[in-house]
Amino acid sequence: MAGSVVCFGELLIRLSGPGHQRLLQTPSLDVAIGGAEANVAVCLARFGDKARMASVVADNELGQAAIAEIRKHGVDTGLVLQTKGRMGLYFLSHGAVSRPSAVLYDRADSAFAKSAADLTVPAEVLAGAEWLHVSGVTPAVGPEASKAALALVEAATQTGVKVSFDGNYRAQLWAAWAGDGPAILKQILSHATLAFINERDVELILGERFAGREAALQRAFEVFPRLQWIAATTRTLASVTHQGLQGEMVSRTERYVSKDHELAGVVDRIGAGDAFAAGLLHGLLSQHEPQACLEFAVASAVIKHSIPGDFNLTNLQDVTEAMAGGGLDVRR
Repeated sequence: MAGSVVCFGELLIRLSGPGHQRLLQTPSLDVAIGGAEANVAVCLARFGDKARMASVVADNELGQAAIAEIRKHGVDTGLVLQTKGRMGLYFLSHGAVSRPSAVLYDRADSAFAKSAADLTVPAEVLAGAEWLHVSGVTPAVGPEASKAALALVEAATQTGVKVSFDGNYRAQLWAAWAGDGPAILKQILSHATLAFINERDVELILGERFAGREAALQRAFEVFPRLQWIAATTRTLASVTHQGLQGEMVSRTERYVSKDHELAGVVDRIGAGDAFAAGLLHGLLSQHEPQACLEFAVASAVIKHSIPGDFNLTNLQDVTEAMAGGGLDVRR
């Protein structure tokens, strides 16, 4: 698995109301597998990259289904442990018109929350990896998951594995166990080579206020010497289903901005940030120029808005055609 990306986080079961119905408006729920890091792993695997998932799931039919779902997309699941416990859940109510989507978590005492620390043996988790990807969601799950995430990023730094970190602050999860989110995320970010953060993340983590994004990102480069790249998206909202998306990628000396994409008829935006992260990692793994990496990443995120569920079920051809402004005619 030389050159692979290890994604460390919780595999979740997602339950959502059909279509745009609110939760329990009807007695049925749509079921999908998801989770921030799993979304990145699946997207990378579908792009042809070597992606491994490191996680813990319940040793029952639900956990086995989660493993099977990501494996069928090409993700290496050899580092997914099964143990007694429950699967983490999240409930999604899709928004419509001016009503935003809403998420309700049910992840307390999940198998991952209790046993994530069992995965922190560097020789097993990071062997042959080029990148470790982790998001701010993972340490927010609980003290054991937080300890595991910190141990892994520290081990990655010691062994020369680059760390990709997605801010993903989840206030509900941190509040559930009174975790000090900003302090823990600051420790993780100190190990990152690539960070998917914006000015709000920097303000939260550093406890400072800035006059705009540029000042915030430059401050992040000052505080975190290992950091080489920061990437973020800017979203404009006309309605829940009519939005705009643009990406930005910044180094200590350079700034790249993608073209602006109009998204009319959004189907599902959950996982779009993960599709952006996977697209950028794919570009870096492929040694593309920064502008090409960014355009690919944004196009990956754009396509995700057309796909129900957490996973970005796309491929290189779809993204390449989206970058080129391919037409909408039926492909025959």
